[in-house]
Parts: sequence; structure tokens; C-alpha cells
Amino acid sequence: MGTLYIVPTPIGNLEDMTLRGLRVLREVALIAAEDTRASRVLLRHFGINTPMTSYHEHNKLGKLEALFAALDAGDVALISDAGTPGISDPGLELIQAAIAREYPVLPLPGACALTTALVGAGLATDRFLYVGFLPRKPSALRELLAGLRERRETVVAYESPYRLGAALGMIVDVLGAERRVCVAREMSKKFEQFYRGAASELHQHFAEESPRGEVTLVIAGAAASSSDWSQQQVEAALAERLAAGEALSKAARGVARLSGWKKSAIYQLGIGMTRD
Repeated sequence: MGTLYIVPTPIGNLEDMTLRGLRVLREVALIAAEDTRASRVLLRHFGINTPMTSYHEHNKLGKLEALFAALDAGDVALISDAGTPGISDPGLELIQAAIAREYPVLPLPGACALTTALVGAGLATDRFLYVGFLPRKPSALRELLAGLRERRETVVAYESPYRLGAALGMIVDVLGAERRVCVAREMSKKFEQFYRGAASELHQHFAEESPRGEVTLVIAGAAASSSDWSQQQVEAALAERLAAGEALSKAARGVARLSGWKKSAIYQLGIGMTRD
């Protein structure tokens, strides 16, 4: 039984390919690639001649049995066009199926636009929420942003450069003109840029000039303020959730997102309430 290796590839600069990743790509019996044409450029650059097969959004389910047959005979590496497979790229179904069938699954660390943009944005990194690609439909985007309005975590999302101006306009409308935002484009490439500022400033900039290349959005979480809830408000909200049948841990997490309190403190309040 072979091992399924999850191998990140560079998001731009080929020097970001790790030595371990190169060794694995040379040693496995087969590489499953999102786009064999794009991956062939990478493999040729590093002198790797391992056989390749396609594994992408349109054939990912039909390819499973063939890949498991390959795993029965040797190791297989999964790669996407750029970054880490499974992070808004094909891979999840294969990884889940491999785990269910008890094949060894070994993810390698490496390039990922999500974390690269997050640490370069200059916003809080202790808690963050990744929401993948933003919805295309304005109504769905508005609904998503409305659900994030009170969240304290930094939000990271991918967006098409052609829809960036409209997305920033929606952020202004729903989250406020002063919400801090970072637009990271072409990370690790020659024309890499980080635009940081208020949502209104970035909206004005990109409404006039559509960027080129890959774009990652990083949005600051809701700021704590003097309007954070009192203990009485926290207890009332917690009691309401508990009465509705929520588990204490889930109820504490939900109230924490809204109140400005730490989940651990709310959890302790809940323990006292249930004892009483």
C-alpha cells in the first residue's frame, strides 16, 4: 500500500518549491496534477520525469478508483496548479476517500496564498476565518458579509480581479467604510503588491483600476469597543441558547462572537448557571 502525498507547489516564484517537495515528486510512482500542462512546466524546470495523470474539478470523482489502483502499487503525489491542494483546489474528495480506505495520507508544508496574504496584511493573525472564493451573486455576497459583520476574526477570501471593485463596494456597504482591508495580488511574483487601507479607500482605487493576476482579500474583524456586553447581557444570551438546546460549548462560542467576551469566561459563567 502506497502513501498519498499532498505536495504544495509555488504560487508564483519557483524558488518557493521546497527541497522535500522536490524529492517526493521525484520518488513517487505517479503525480496527480490539476492541470498537467501547467505542472509539466514546473517538473521540467526541476528536471523531474515522474509520470503524471490529470486530477481536476471535472474528473475528480471518476478518477478515484484509478488513483487507488496506483496507490496499491506505489506512492502517489497530489499537486494543484499553485499552492496547497485542498485549499480551494481539487483534493478534498481524494484525501477523504484515502483516509476512509486507510491509506497513509502525508501532507507537506509549503506555499499557500491564504497564509501568505494573512501574514503580509498587517492585521490580526491570532484568529482568522477563511471563507474561500467569494460568492459571485451580489445577494449571496451580501448575505455572507452580513454574517461576518460582528465576527472578531480576520477574514481571508479569494476573489477574481474582475469582481474586486464590486466586492470592495459591498464590503463598504455591509461592513463599513472604515473597515481595514488588504488586497494582496501576484504574491511572490515580479509585480507583487499589497494594498492596505480603509475599505472605502481601496474601493475607490480599484473601482478606477482593475488589477491583474491572482487576488487575495484580507478583512479586519469587528473591533472591540466600549459597547461590549455586560455580564447580565452575556448571561441572558447564554441562557437563551441553552434553553434552546445548544450544548454549553457551542453556546459559549456563539455568545463570544457577539459579545466581545472570551469563550472561556462565558463557559465558566455557564457552568455556574447550570449548577444553580
